[in-house]
Amino acid sequence: MEKTHLREITLGGLLDEAVEKWPDNEAVVYVDRDFRLTYREFGELVDELAMGLMALGIKKGEKVAVWATNVPYWVALQFATAKIGAILLTVNTFYRTTELEYLLKQSECENLVIIDGFREIDYLQTTYELIPELRTQERGYLKSEKFPDLKRVFFLGQEKHRGMYSMSEVVNLSSVVSDEEFEERQATLDPHDVVNMQYTSGTTGFPKGVQLTHYNIGNNGYWIGRNQDFQPGDRLCLPVPLFHCFGCVLGVLAAVNHGTTMVILEGFDPLLVMASIDQEKCTALYGVPTMFIAILEHKFFEKFDYSSLRTGIMAGSPCPVEVMKKVMDKMSMKDITICYGLTEASPVMTQTRMEDDIVRRTESVGRAMPEIEVAIFNPETGEKCAHGETGEICCRGYNVMKGYYNNPEASASAVDVDGWLHSGDLGTMDEGGYVAVTGRLKDMIIRGGENIYPREIEEFLYTMNGILDVQVAGVPSVKFGEQVGAFIILKDGVEMTSQDVIDFCRGKIARYKIPKFITFLDAYPMTASGKIQKYKLRDMAQELYPDA
Repeated sequence: MEKTHLREITLGGLLDEAVEKWPDNEAVVYVDRDFRLTYREFGELVDELAMGLMALGIKKGEKVAVWATNVPYWVALQFATAKIGAILLTVNTFYRTTELEYLLKQSECENLVIIDGFREIDYLQTTYELIPELRTQERGYLKSEKFPDLKRVFFLGQEKHRGMYSMSEVVNLSSVVSDEEFEERQATLDPHDVVNMQYTSGTTGFPKGVQLTHYNIGNNGYWIGRNQDFQPGDRLCLPVPLFHCFGCVLGVLAAVNHGTTMVILEGFDPLLVMASIDQEKCTALYGVPTMFIAILEHKFFEKFDYSSLRTGIMAGSPCPVEVMKKVMDKMSMKDITICYGLTEASPVMTQTRMEDDIVRRTESVGRAMPEIEVAIFNPETGEKCAHGETGEICCRGYNVMKGYYNNPEASASAVDVDGWLHSGDLGTMDEGGYVAVTGRLKDMIIRGGENIYPREIEEFLYTMNGILDVQVAGVPSVKFGEQVGAFIILKDGVEMTSQDVIDFCRGKIARYKIPKFITFLDAYPMTASGKIQKYKLRDMAQELYPDA
């Protein structure tokens, strides 16, 4: 574990530092709408929003749920809420009525900020359906029968909607609050206050509200950027969702800590990513493996210039070795890193370093971040595992969440009495402290008493010509308990049969590891943050192969 000085500073303090040090550096850029703000301009917008929210009565400790794609106001709200001691509650853009209702109730949320919608989901209609009182009650006096804690609803745009405040109105109200009142509010803040709440993505069960502090995510953001050698001249292309830690911590907070420019996309579009890199001369790019695959396989890939790129992050799900090598070679990202963690860890606990050799930068998720302990524990005995032995990946340090909101039992289950956060992921650690993720505790396939790690089979199948992506999951079996199932996406124009896959495996991997059930898909069920929902693949397999 590297020892460093952890900073006691709020997110508002971090932004103020960036404005003071790099006022004329571009902070936020949107290529598709030519939206550009320097750090000075961005800081002014944040302060206006913060003071406007104060004018409307938002108190320290209130939650502000933001249900929006990566629109320009999103990042400003991240810091505006932080500056007045409110808690930014990020809402999954794919949520529907039931999920939003659950989140607002469980979090006891006081404020909701929305856009008009996303894809086929109408946010306005959903909001009015859940909160019909908006159509009849005066703004500022909302009394919702279903959500007794809810006080205000905002529309993230200039348009006016019944019962909602627009962003222009919020900004105009900033003049009601004096500079002295604003400074007094900021003086009451503590870096160990909760500043961000994110609900777990639901890959393993019912969502839980993860409470993260300024101290948690501010320091994590610093080291994420430091490990990529972010400088004020760097330009980060950010196509990942801001509602997820990948966007608002690995992206926004890493950038602001180092005066880096954020070139933000409202949503992932491979063509717009390539155009943004080329036009803005981006030096870093973030994405989950499926995003990088979509870029590399795009028919216009060769038409864009990637020579400005040097670093970035591939994370969110296991990074195929072959994909990583192509990214480093064809996209000039020689210094690309891999991060590993979970929301409850703020979120990064390990990261590869730029000086790591090619093997470690493609076959591990790196080593512990400074000031964070990482260890592998035997899930059955609770003992630390020897080097190379598979167990549960755990971490301890400044980055561990403050707990799940209103859920002490789940909090105690996730963080043990010794302060270790249990990830639920399986992995190994070598003598150098480098961690390799082999799967989730629930992903491990036990076939007739043999433990099978999906990642091993996935990496092997990636070497088969014609396979674009592959996920391996257990299929319930009466005879063996579980059988191996492979879910394959083929490259365009490729035809393949299950027998082709089996023949490719024969003689190359152990017989019990060869997939018994092979399913060809066009896409995987995924969370909005890019994580593949393996439990849905298992459910699909159970329906497809009921007599397994």
